[in-house]
Amino acid sequence: MSSPVPFAETRWEPLWPRAVADLLGGTSARWWLSGGVALDRWLGRRIRERPNTDVSTTAVGLAPLVEWLPAGFSAWAPAGDDAVIPWADAPDVTDLQPVRVRDESTGAWVLQVNVEDGTDAAWVYRRDPRLQLPWDRAVLDVDGIPTGAAEVQLVWKALRPRPQDDLDKHAVLPELSEEARVWFERAILSIHPHSNWSIHVRSPLTPAKASWNRTKS
Repeated sequence: MSSPVPFAETRWEPLWPRAVADLLGGTSARWWLSGGVALDRWLGRRIRERPNTDVSTTAVGLAPLVEWLPAGFSAWAPAGDDAVIPWADAPDVTDLQPVRVRDESTGAWVLQVNVEDGTDAAWVYRRDPRLQLPWDRAVLDVDGIPTGAAEVQLVWKALRPRPQDDLDKHAVLPELSEEARVWFERAILSIHPHSNWSIHVRSPLTPAKASWNRTKS
């Protein structure tokens, strides 16, 4: 088995969404595209270059997903200090995420697997379980590929948004349905009220205040 590979010394050759679906399509685990790649998939175009491709699963789905990987792909768990260890060697007590998948033929990372919370009925925000969505709203079928809903991905980015996250927000918000937009705005007001993204959200105390993504008359 390959020796541990530091994160910083391993290049990325991220899989495209269709290749991810081909790789994981037969697993029994619940999985979905997440992060920026999910936003691009939902929007139907690339907002910006993405350094990696993310998928998410649940805690109970992580092991089945990793075990499904075909020969030629290996899974690596974090080991601190920007290092990883083979999945098989990771202690059970470790919070095994994010797990990175490497293409052994190239030595490059191709996929990052994040663990999110959920019940049988609903997705649950790992940072605050008060925030939940039924699975059929949290994960959408976009041309045959399970894809995290755009409003959910924006909530993940809202805690400490970077300039590149602002690009994602500005591209996605105007395209959200009214239901999705309202859910997102309520989510960040209640879960991440100190985010700079919450500044222009309508407050329940001032309902006449325009939301940032309303078209000006």
